[in-house]
Amino acid sequence: MKRYIAGVESTAHTFSVSVVSSEGEILSNAKSVYKPPEGAGIHPFEASQSHISSAPAVLTQALEGSGVGLGDLSAVAYARGPGLGPCLRVGAVVARTLASSLGVPLVPVNHAVGHIELGCLLTKTVDPVVLLVSGGHTMIIAYAGGRWRILGESLDLTLGQLLDQFGRHHGLASPCGRAIEEAASSSRNYLRLPYAVKGNDVSFSGLLTASKQLLDGGESFSDVSYSIQETAFAMVTEVTERALAFTGKREVMIVGGVAANIRLSQMMSTMSARHSARLTATPLEYSGDCGAQIAWTGWLAYKSGVSVPVAESGVTQSWRLDNVDIAWRD
Repeated sequence: MKRYIAGVESTAHTFSVSVVSSEGEILSNAKSVYKPPEGAGIHPFEASQSHISSAPAVLTQALEGSGVGLGDLSAVAYARGPGLGPCLRVGAVVARTLASSLGVPLVPVNHAVGHIELGCLLTKTVDPVVLLVSGGHTMIIAYAGGRWRILGESLDLTLGQLLDQFGRHHGLASPCGRAIEEAASSSRNYLRLPYAVKGNDVSFSGLLTASKQLLDGGESFSDVSYSIQETAFAMVTEVTERALAFTGKREVMIVGGVAANIRLSQMMSTMSARHSARLTATPLEYSGDCGAQIAWTGWLAYKSGVSVPVAESGVTQSWRLDNVDIAWRD
């Protein structure tokens, strides 16, 4: 019998609620995104206030849009972490209230695992090397021994933070990735920038500083955007290739908000082809933070027996995905 679960996402700038079925159908995916002023980043308190204001409308839109009655929900999932504390707490309160009122189990979900499992569902990927690139994460990941294992990561800034901080230096508002991608598409003038790969980890802080200096020195935004993309994407492609060769897997998947970048996909496609590996990426509609990643991963966890009493349903701002037991994978 088909069953249904609602998922609540609120880790950063996005408040989203989704309803999915046990067969992997995304029946609704409503969201509201907090937009900071130009030149500014996400202010956790202000973002949480935005979530509080938008939560009733988003929740109503998701539940009514799904065509599923409240009494048909088997469970409610929420993003327990990692993320911004004030934002996480808003989602947790909404999920607790809904689960308590319906008398159904409450399922905590790791946000990063959510990106991966939703990507696997939508791209029909089974056992990939994963490049997770977003504002909150830059990791190269593969599944082994009951957990998603981190084979490489950023030692400082995430790829999303690199792009956002560079864009804000130019006066843009976060998130800046799309504007930088558009500017980069009009240039082929590569300006030399620091390339920092350390083993299977990467470092972006020097790249950010040098990019700002080029911009302040009079170089065009298009040329520096092109150069920062070429450098940063080459770095993550190199370490992903090393992980692919090490694991011997035959699938590569890009997930997270930066997965929408066409140039990154081009570089990763060329690399994957050298290893006869299939490359997939989360579709644009679901590459950013969304309730669907929480709802689907929540269903996988719920059917494996994972839930938490409402009284113990806290949030964890720093919750690495390699600390999460994955009960639903062999």
